Order: sequence, then structure tokens, then C-alpha cells
Amino acid sequence: MNNILITGATGNIGFEVIRFLTKIDSPNKIIVGVRNIEKAKKSFTKFPDLDYTHFDFEDFNTFDNALNEIDTLFLLRPPHISDVDSFFKPLILKIKEKNIKQVVFLSVQGAEKSKVIPHHKIEQLIIENGLDFIFLRPSYFMQNLTTTLIGDIKTKREIILPAGKAKFNWIDIENIGEVAAILLDNFGDYKNNAFEITGLENESFEKVTELINNTIDNPITYRNVNPFHFFRIKKREGVEKGMIFVMIFLHILPRFQKEPMISDFYERLTGKKPTDLKTFIEREKKQFERQ
Repeated sequence: MNNILITGATGNIGFEVIRFLTKIDSPNKIIVGVRNIEKAKKSFTKFPDLDYTHFDFEDFNTFDNALNEIDTLFLLRPPHISDVDSFFKPLILKIKEKNIKQVVFLSVQGAEKSKVIPHHKIEQLIIENGLDFIFLRPSYFMQNLTTTLIGDIKTKREIILPAGKAKFNWIDIENIGEVAAILLDNFGDYKNNAFEITGLENESFEKVTELINNTIDNPITYRNVNPFHFFRIKKREGVEKGMIFVMIFLHILPRFQKEPMISDFYERLTGKKPTDLKTFIEREKKQFERQ
């Protein structure tokens, strides 16, 4: 039995990883690493067998105790943290010091080629420090529509991005959580490899807006803006500068790249098709309605 520490546990992906680890009845001990343990316990009332530890990406003092006796680590990058040297370098060094060699890192599709994004730098840190790894590289999250972008959808009835007509590959976070759980539970079978996990559809925000409008009564629009205008909009809204830059890179780079490659890894691993956009939008229909 291994001790598996899940970082970002109360976020969308972390929650799904834990849900699927319990669903597959993993024999490993699942340890939830969070800033607020009591609050986290309320989120995981359906999973009584979890252990908890205090862990905060922005508090180096929590690293030592949280990483004690950990065998396998599920690592992700909180969206607001873009300074890899300040936050992830000391964390990776502490992981190495604790002799934790099994790391599943939630990266992003194309990270090996996009040197400007934080995920690339984190992957390199893991490799350079000699850790056994699995890099899980998902495509664009469907749930960005119901999290990062939902404010503009509800209040402005718009999706506002510098994405132009670029096509993104869309993946359901539930599919990512399922894959991550299987890889964590069977680390040795997949170690020191990177796996892309994608959906089956490459679609632009124009098309996705159309699909949403086919489902709801109060239509929304997609407004393409240049990156400087986007920066000003989000700065006025109080979004952190690092987060704005990540959003710009995430949405502008695909305009200058080929359409994303579609991977069959999810289907090979689970024997199922990934969620399609129509199913996701229908499932989350209430979120897209007028506030």
C-alpha cells in the first residue's frame, strides 16, 4: 500500500481524482493536502476514509510535514501561481529531499513545445531532479466555461477572449480525474512517460457559443479582443496579473499553431469514449442561463 498525496484536492480536478480513486476502490491511502482541513472535510463527507494534511503551495513551512511518508504525489499548478522558480522549485527540491520519486503532474497539451508556459518549466524541474514521473497533458478544459469564463457569461452574456477563430480540443475534467486515478493507482506500469488526454472535438469558441445557444433560452455571444484589451478588461476586474498572462498565453498561442492532435489514450485506458461537448453543455445547462 502506498500513501498518495493529492494537491489541489478541493479544486475541480483534485476532487475528481479523489472521487475516482475511491470509485476504483484503490488499496492505497489517499491523503488530502489542503490549506483548510476542516473546510475540506465538509467537501469530502461522502469519502470518510480520507486522511488530511495541511499543505499550501504559497507557504513553504507546510511542505516538510505534508510530504512525510508520502510515496506518490499528484501535483498540479494552481491557476494563479505562475512564478515557477519562487514556488515550484523549492517544492520539487523538498520532494526530492523526502525521497518521493513517484510524481503524477497535471501538465497541459503541448507543454513540451511551449517553453513560455509554467507547465514546461515544472516538467523540466521534475526531470532534472531525477524523479520518476507521469506527465498527464490534457487539452482545453470544458469546465473553463463553467469556472474561469462563467462570470462574463452570467453577467455580460459574453465569452470575452483573445482566441480569434482558433480551434481548441475540449476535454471534460471528469475524464481527466478518471485517468489520473488509474495512473496513480498503477504508477509503475506507466512511469516516466507523458500522456495526452483529449476529447474528440476540435472546435472554436464561435462554434461552442453556438452549441450553448442551441441549449439555452437567453443567447450569449463570443467577443474576440486583442490581448492588450483583454489585459485591461481583466485588470479592471481585479484579476491577478500572473493569471491574466496565463489566460492570454492559453488562448492566443493556438491561433498560431496547428489544430490540436486528438489522442485515443482515454479510450485505450478506460474502454470508453470521452465526454462530447453537447453532452457537457446539456449537463451544465443551468449554469449558462441568465443570472
